[in-house]
Amino acid sequence: MGNEHIEDGKWWVSPFNFVDEVRKGFDLLQKVEIHDATLRDGEQTPGVVFRKEDKVRIARQLDAVGVERIEAGMPAVSEEDFAAIKEISKLGLKAKIYTFARAMTVDIDKAVECGAHGVIIEIPIGYPKLQYQFHWTWEDVLRKSVDCINHAKKRGLHTVYFPYDTTRARQEDLTNLLTRLMQDAPPDAIGVVDTMGCALPEAIKYMVRLVKRLTGLPVEIHTHNDFGMGVATELAAVTAGAAVVHSCANGLGERTGNAALEELILGLHILLGMKTSYRLDQILPLSELVSELSGVRLANNKPVLGKGNYIRESGIGVDLVMKTPLAMFATAPQLTGRTAEVVLGKKSGKTSITYALEQLGIDESRDEVVTEILREVKEKGTKKRGLLSPDEFQEIIRQKGL
Repeated sequence: MGNEHIEDGKWWVSPFNFVDEVRKGFDLLQKVEIHDATLRDGEQTPGVVFRKEDKVRIARQLDAVGVERIEAGMPAVSEEDFAAIKEISKLGLKAKIYTFARAMTVDIDKAVECGAHGVIIEIPIGYPKLQYQFHWTWEDVLRKSVDCINHAKKRGLHTVYFPYDTTRARQEDLTNLLTRLMQDAPPDAIGVVDTMGCALPEAIKYMVRLVKRLTGLPVEIHTHNDFGMGVATELAAVTAGAAVVHSCANGLGERTGNAALEELILGLHILLGMKTSYRLDQILPLSELVSELSGVRLANNKPVLGKGNYIRESGIGVDLVMKTPLAMFATAPQLTGRTAEVVLGKKSGKTSITYALEQLGIDESRDEVVTEILREVKEKGTKKRGLLSPDEFQEIIRQKGL
C-alpha cells in the first residue's frame, strides 16, 4: 500500500481507497472531463433566475476553476438566454460551450447561431415518462431522435444524446433504442441520465458498461441527488469508464439538486487519485458567486464548502484543529481557501477556553479560573441554545477581572 491517500498538509483520506482489491475492477480513463450545467440545470432550481450578466460572470468563474465544458443554457427559453449564450461563446474561454436542446432541428440551429461547440439533445426513455407523460414507445423516441442527431452532426456540433430518466427505462427499450440509433444516427456520446437520482452506484456502473457495449461511444453521466448519492453515483460511473461527469456548482437543481461540482472535483482528484488540473483555490469564489446570484445559501453542513465544515465546538481535539488539522479532518481548510475555527458553547471543554483566552492575548493557567469560565460558557450556551458570540465571551472574562 503506497501513500496515494496522503498529500502533505493538504489531505489524508482512507488508504483503503487504493488497495488492489478495491481498484482491480476499476476501468478509469486517463482523462475524465467535467460538463457543468449550472447555467441551465442549476437555473431550473425553483425561484432561481440568472440574468444575462449573471451568466457571463458565472461562466468566467467556471472557466477559472478549469471545467472543460460549460452548458451555457437553452437558447429556446428566451431571447435573453440566447443572447447570454452567444456572448459567452465569444468570450474566448478555454472551456467548450454547449447548449441544451429538445429533439427538434430548430433548437439545433439556435445552438449553431449562438456559436456553441456542442449540444445536449434531450429526449425521454424512462418507462414512467413514456407510459404516463408522453404516451410514446421506444420506436417513437427513435423516430424523433434520428433527424435531430443527424442534423446536429451535419452542422458541425459535438452531439451528446441525452435519453433522460435512463435509469428508469426498461432494459429492452434502451437496448433497442441505442442499437437502432447506432445504425441510423450515431451521436458523438451517450448520456446515462439518473433524472430521479434513484439508481445505486453499482446499477450505474452496470448501465455505463451496457451503453458502452451497445454503442462503443463515450458515456457521460448526469445524476440528481434525490437519495443523497449524486456524487457517489457519478464517481462510480467514472470507475466503470464514464468519460464525462455532469455537475452544478453548489449542487443547484430541481428537487434535491444535481451532483455538486466542488464535490466531484475533490472526489476525482483525491478519492480516485486522478491527476486533474482544476484550480481548487477558485472553487470557493465560484460557490460564493453562485450563492449570491441565485439567492440559495449553502447549508452549514454542505460537503466541501459548508461554513460548519471546519468549525469545532467540542473540546476534544481543539488544539489539533488549529495546529494539525489533518488529524481532525480529511482535507485541510486551506485546500479550498477556508480557515478552521474554534467556537464556544455547551459542548466546549477546558482546552477550548484556554485557546480562546490565548487568542485574546490572555495567558491564564489557573485551573480553577478556566473551570469557572467553562461552567459559565456552558450555562450561557445551553440557555441561548447556541454558540456564544465574541462579545458574550469577553463579558464573562471581564467579570473575572482578566
